[in-house]
Amino acid sequence: MDNSTDEYHISFFKPTTERARFNKKLVLWLVSVWFIAIFGFQILLRIVQKPTPEPSYLSYENVWDNVKSGNASASEYQEFGVATLSILGKVAIAPDERIILDNALSYSVLQLIPDSMQQKVIAHIKKFEFLQENIVSISDPEYLAEKASLTKHLSPRLGLSDMDVRTKLLPLELKSENITDLTDETVNKLPGIMKKYLVHNQSFLTDAKFLGFPFHYFYTAVFLLILFVGLCWIYCVTIDKYNKKMGIED
Repeated sequence: MDNSTDEYHISFFKPTTERARFNKKLVLWLVSVWFIAIFGFQILLRIVQKPTPEPSYLSYENVWDNVKSGNASASEYQEFGVATLSILGKVAIAPDERIILDNALSYSVLQLIPDSMQQKVIAHIKKFEFLQENIVSISDPEYLAEKASLTKHLSPRLGLSDMDVRTKLLPLELKSENITDLTDETVNKLPGIMKKYLVHNQSFLTDAKFLGFPFHYFYTAVFLLILFVGLCWIYCVTIDKYNKKMGIED
């Protein structure tokens, strides 16, 4: 039987012709450049990064021991409450972690209320919780009125100005359940939650700016895309030159 048809069986990994071998080497070289550009940068980020806390975390650390023991001053409860509220303003928070943060925030706010007014504030929070659960539309007048009232009376307790966006969030995160104490779960898990959301890995690669963008963002979102197009162009130009050299025409 004539085995000449084997010449048409092409394998990238087992090239049988000089051109196929050249093509394999070129592709592997370009893929290696692409691989190093992506994963090499990520490895470098891991090597040079260092944990960097947000200012809110430093405030939390300074007051946590006193808050936990119930010996914090009014200003310390303010710092603690604002730190927890700063996390609650973030987009992705696990439901069980939100419960702990809500307890910490609600407790700190209550400690800033005179004893004679605490039960009235708790009743106000309970009423707003009821409205939250039963409203059909967030434009409900009674709901909006209760929300505005809580914001007006409680945001100054945390030292928040009217222009602070966190004032809009505050009434939504106040919970009446266990408001008079920090639960055992809160005491045990809050330090880890605060660290998780308020301590970030940073380095000169993330802090530096390039063309107005953080360098790591520009590199991954713009440069790597340009590099990919460039590698494709290099492949096309190089293989065309090789084909002309070998006298091969499409």
